[in-house]
Amino acid sequence: MSQNKNTICLFDVDDTLTKPRNAITNEMKELLVSLRTKIKIGVVGGSNFIKIKEQLGENFINDFDYVFAENGLIAYKDGSLLEIQDIKKYLGEENIKKFINFVLHYIADLDIPIKRGTFIEFRNGMLNVSPIGRNCSQQEREEFEKYDLEHKIRSTMVSILKEEFKSFGLQYSIGGQISFDVFPIGWDKTYCLRHLPDGEFKTLYFFGDKTFLGGNDYEIANHPRITQSFTVNSPSDTLAILNDFFFKK
Repeated sequence: MSQNKNTICLFDVDDTLTKPRNAITNEMKELLVSLRTKIKIGVVGGSNFIKIKEQLGENFINDFDYVFAENGLIAYKDGSLLEIQDIKKYLGEENIKKFINFVLHYIADLDIPIKRGTFIEFRNGMLNVSPIGRNCSQQEREEFEKYDLEHKIRSTMVSILKEEFKSFGLQYSIGGQISFDVFPIGWDKTYCLRHLPDGEFKTLYFFGDKTFLGGNDYEIANHPRITQSFTVNSPSDTLAILNDFFFKK
């Protein structure tokens, strides 16, 4: 069967293709290989390139037609680099310093059950902020996620940052279990669509878990270019929908 080159299916990573920060399963890999014989496939994650590679495998840029790390600010097509965007040029060092200082002071005064390390991760196209710290264990991640759902730690912090830095032209997106991303307005996951020309792609599907307002999949899931978006809660949901939608006879 020849590949339909006018159709592409885009996937989030955590809780879509893999469990959070876990490696992709052989079952998912095999289904994606089969899907790629039918249509083009791409991955669009908020994490940096290294973290996505840890989850999807050493050769992942060749396993997908398109790879978009950091929402597409680092973009690959057919295994070759297309673009790297840089938040340092956008904000400038003085504004970055003001923002980071405020965040670190805020987290220092934040009363939550535990704190670990790496509260801010500086990426090419965004800042990733984690109130608990990215060095926490998997169990601590899951415990914080439950605590955050009840106490709204991340959403409260985002509201305060929006007000404090409203002149900076920043957008905030809660994703994963322990953190949220901060990036210039328009640099959300819809940024990756710039690399998928209207004239080339007529049908676009998207799979993601954080498709609610404020989640890091919301903007792309509701973008007018997306033909249909699928909200999932786990890789098993993704497998079930793919099998039913693309392979059911």
